[in-house]
Amino acid sequence: MASPADGYSSPVGKTGPLRICLIASSRFPIREPFAGGLEAHTFALAGELHRRGHVISVFAAPGSRLGFPADELGVSSFRQSAAARADVGAPPQRWMEEHHAYLGLMLRLASHGARDFDVVVDNSLHHLPVAMAPAVPVPMVTILHTPPLPWLESAVDVAGSTGTFVAVSAAMSRAWAHAVPSTTIRNGVDPARWTPGPGGPDAVWSGRIAPEKAPHEALDAALLSGRAITLAGPVMDRGYFDAEIGPRLGPRARYAGHLDHTALAQLVGASGVALVTPTWDEPFGLVAAEAMLCGTPVAAYARGGLVEVVAHETGRLAGADDVEGLALAVDAAAALDRVAVRAHAESVHGLSRMVDEYERLFGDMLSGQAAA
Repeated sequence: MASPADGYSSPVGKTGPLRICLIASSRFPIREPFAGGLEAHTFALAGELHRRGHVISVFAAPGSRLGFPADELGVSSFRQSAAARADVGAPPQRWMEEHHAYLGLMLRLASHGARDFDVVVDNSLHHLPVAMAPAVPVPMVTILHTPPLPWLESAVDVAGSTGTFVAVSAAMSRAWAHAVPSTTIRNGVDPARWTPGPGGPDAVWSGRIAPEKAPHEALDAALLSGRAITLAGPVMDRGYFDAEIGPRLGPRARYAGHLDHTALAQLVGASGVALVTPTWDEPFGLVAAEAMLCGTPVAAYARGGLVEVVAHETGRLAGADDVEGLALAVDAAAALDRVAVRAHAESVHGLSRMVDEYERLFGDMLSGQAAA
């Protein structure tokens, strides 16, 4: 068992280091460059828990690289037979692969969970861990990273109040209140990985390039503000990119590609302002917290968790889908003091704060289990 970092006193207290099963995506590996915020969150959470001396076992897509030795809970593969594929109601192969992988994991946890783990943390957004939670003999935490999804909401309804639910923002807690009560633990970002940059005259946008993230509106707002802009992130919807992004690129708007952490942090830190432009109620807004830890102020739409993440000290908010208002927010945000932006973000959105709260939650869950 790993030893806690020198001088660190775990908030878990007498329970000491824990054996934690962390359930991640069976589709996207936990490795750089990350497919999205969920994978980045899993990487950060697992790494800090490991640093604090906990024993981490991770269920994630093959090829994951966490940066430390961890027990890998294998993702079992599945190929439909010709007879199964011939059924007129056969679901897509990828859907069946995910179903098969999570079903195998949950059956394993149901039979051997008490022997192998103290706590299970579901960070997957898949419905089967939630639906099968009543069969798992150890405390289980499900982290709600999105507004209600049909399959996940159905699983919550079936499983009832089994387990503990954590929302990554108060906005997400309210969105799920009709289905399940949740504790709010806002996401945290590692200040050692997102270090202060010098800033610059240009704007930056980072994240998944998909319609719900609306980077085309960031391009338009930057143009209105008179700033050049660089986009970075994985292209999740090629049709959207070709229709809305490609035609807007040019001398003052470029796409840098899907960058690894080092290159992305350098880009964000060398920018004068970061734009965040969701067309949905953003569950948290991890890219905003990352930018602010680089000292880069944020101009964002006031949607979902971004209202909680972007404070007056660190950025400016515009009305949802208001490109002209966002351009004005860009100008106002760019004038903020970068040192103050970093200091505020480090105190409010730091990784240690987030993991402190998870450790306290684990301790409360285990104390409750022992009392029961």
